[in-house]
Amino acid sequence: MRIAEAVQKIKANSSHWLGEQGVQFEGQKGSGEFSVSPSMLPTITAHIENQKEHHRRRTFEDEFLTLLREIGRFN
Repeated sequence: MRIAEAVQKIKANSSHWLGEQGVQFEGQKGSGEFSVSPSMLPTITAHIENQKEHHRRRTFEDEFLTLLREIGRFN
């Protein structure tokens, strides 16, 4: 199964479950996937664990656009 298919299924099932709980929820449109080499796992794990504090200083949008620039997908 492709990553995009898995993400779509997870989003659909979680939205359905939330609806059954009486929660009105609308997730973001689309998604982004990135692969990571095993040697980078400690760095990525630390980033995720510190994400709340990190995004007090830098928005998700700013960080995402920087990442796209670094991989040559956005000018």
